[in-house]
Amino acid sequence: MRIVQFSQYGPPGVMEVAEVPEPQAEPGKVRIAVRASGLTPADTYVRSGRLADIMAIALPYRPGFDAAGVVDQVGEGVTDTAVGDEVFGVTSTGTRAANADYAVLSAWAPKPTVWSWAEAGGAGGSVETSTRVMDRLQVGEGDTLLVQGAAGAVGTVAVQLANARGTRVIGTASERNHEFLRSLGATPTTYGEGLVERVRALAPDGVDAVFDCAGGALADLVSLAGDASRVVTIADFMNAAAHGVHLSHGAPADEKGRTIGPGADPLALHGLAIAADLANKGKLRIPIAGTFALADAASAHELSETRHARGKIVLVND
Repeated sequence: MRIVQFSQYGPPGVMEVAEVPEPQAEPGKVRIAVRASGLTPADTYVRSGRLADIMAIALPYRPGFDAAGVVDQVGEGVTDTAVGDEVFGVTSTGTRAANADYAVLSAWAPKPTVWSWAEAGGAGGSVETSTRVMDRLQVGEGDTLLVQGAAGAVGTVAVQLANARGTRVIGTASERNHEFLRSLGATPTTYGEGLVERVRALAPDGVDAVFDCAGGALADLVSLAGDASRVVTIADFMNAAAHGVHLSHGAPADEKGRTIGPGADPLALHGLAIAADLANKGKLRIPIAGTFALADAASAHELSETRHARGKIVLVND
């Protein structure tokens, strides 16, 4: 089968499509014939070598955490899905390798009929991450949440999932994305200098929590939240500790399903079923910034690195 990989750190051009044996569904997992799979900013960080000092990887590295497709192999012990079912979900954090013709999912939910394959293929990671962070922040009814970088792949989903919890959302983005954020249910404002004053004008009583999807503004975000414990970042790898802010990243699991890795948060896999239900009720969409063939993965990485992609970047299988 075809799979996207890189064998050395470097620019997007190091991405290649290789031919490898098909993976097999292990106990408790399913294999899908992939129709679409997502690209996350973390994939580009790893490929560039930006995280080389803090994250050891084996080469070749095969990216892709979320995917959607048709179940074609069911592992021992799986009883909630069958061959031929259409699903979306995530691979294991240790294996990844979703940008391929076949992928093994560790968690999944039925594909909402209202989603295209591209939407379903890009949903799992953003849903899991948003749910994980908002669960940690205990965001709920009547709260005000600031989402820094609300027009990106995770931010767009976080806005909608927070709305579904009864939470008011203020989202930062460039001005060209403000109407888009309003359509998702957020009150928009711009990032950059003057952020604290702008947010305080929109929320005179303050914000209850901050979800940082962009990085680069932790001092302001802590000031707005009033306490570093009320801020979680998924983007500011280098500065989180200095500001006392929790950097949330998914925890790998050992063979007994126990989470491992310092500072890691258990994956919020229950969010997949919640997202599917919201989608079928017309309350959750997955904005797509662009779709690319597997062979054009380098161009997908180039778009991600502009940091101006509105929504999720997805690789589609032909």
